Amino acid sequence: MQDVIHPEGWKPAKGYANAVIAEGRMMFIAGQIGWNAQQVFETDDFVGQVEQALRNIRTILEQGGGKVEHLVRLTWFVDDKRAYLDNQNAIGLVYRDVIGRHFPAMSVVEVQSLLEDQAKVEIEATAVLPM
Repeated sequence: MQDVIHPEGWKPAKGYANAVIAEGRMMFIAGQIGWNAQQVFETDDFVGQVEQALRNIRTILEQGGGKVEHLVRLTWFVDDKRAYLDNQNAIGLVYRDVIGRHFPAMSVVEVQSLLEDQAKVEIEATAVLPM
């Protein structure tokens, strides 16, 4: 069970929730980057790496018995704020393709670099699965 919190009088959040209240079993998914199951980057494209990172999250979530609608928080680490901002429409398309129209609480943080030199984005997730 999840409740999305939207404070009265606030403008609508675009593509995320301000807060989520959930009850159930917690699942914490380590930061996922844009490589495949064999740890191979198939693209250097920012949007392509976002899509792969989201697919990795979905795969792990499903392996643990969860569904995308159980996601309550995503934290995005990007190595280039401009690449994120310039590609928001394309990111939105791949997000909806992989995750659907479920928008948990989210944060985006620009970092100097990520551990894997070829990685452009890393996304960690928290989900709350039903009991």
